[in-house]
Amino acid sequence: MADRGTVAGSTVPTQILDWQHPNVSSLVRRIGIPEDSGDTSSPASPAHRIAALRQAHRWIAAVVQPVYSVQDERPVSEVLRRRRGSCSQRLAVLESVARASGVATRVRGLLVDGRFWYPRFPRFHRIVPHQVVLAWPEFRLDGLSLTEHLTAPWLTVSELFGGLNELSEGSGGGFTNTGAETLFEALSRTAIDWDGATICPAADAACDLSAYVLADLGHFDSRDELFAQHGQTLCGMARLLAEPILSRRSAGAWDMSRPSCT
Repeated sequence: MADRGTVAGSTVPTQILDWQHPNVSSLVRRIGIPEDSGDTSSPASPAHRIAALRQAHRWIAAVVQPVYSVQDERPVSEVLRRRRGSCSQRLAVLESVARASGVATRVRGLLVDGRFWYPRFPRFHRIVPHQVVLAWPEFRLDGLSLTEHLTAPWLTVSELFGGLNELSEGSGGGFTNTGAETLFEALSRTAIDWDGATICPAADAACDLSAYVLADLGHFDSRDELFAQHGQTLCGMARLLAEPILSRRSAGAWDMSRPSCT
């Protein structure tokens, strides 16, 4: 497992994070986030960067329709063209916006128990993979307060909208993995805690999701590297057969396959 401090992250485009594509550049301009000028003499403050990333998250949540997908390697430009994507694909869009604006990103690889998604498939547990490779983004924000963020200068996407303890105290409870809300939407209102450091006051919804983590795969400069090393949830043939059906099903249209990070 790669040590947190040894993975520097990057702003370079990748096959998945193809932020130099016109579709991504158009999105960055539409949201109003300045593209990376290469000027390091007056970098934007962490607060400004966080505000811009929050704005991008809200846009993606509102415009990119949540669907189930098993094609984690799909380029961000294609996700934007389709205007629909899984939780994982929409997180990749957010990473691309960050890189386009000069914010380095990396991902933490988590191997998550397939039972985490059982609430979405109450009668069809057999179609859920036993384990899922999850790419959880982090953003490098130089100047981030170490007293407020123990992982500084890296800001995990779980803390994009506030500290985990702060988010856990919200009235909406934790994340149930049911209904139309995906992990992508949930992180803006509640704690998504993979390390067991947060207790959610609500008894019926969890903030501490650490019980579902089978293995911490470490940090990677990009989700491309994570998937190249550890693969994806399903084999290539299974993805080829399943994708045409699942990618047409939206969160509100098919209760059994509402989107998740896969």
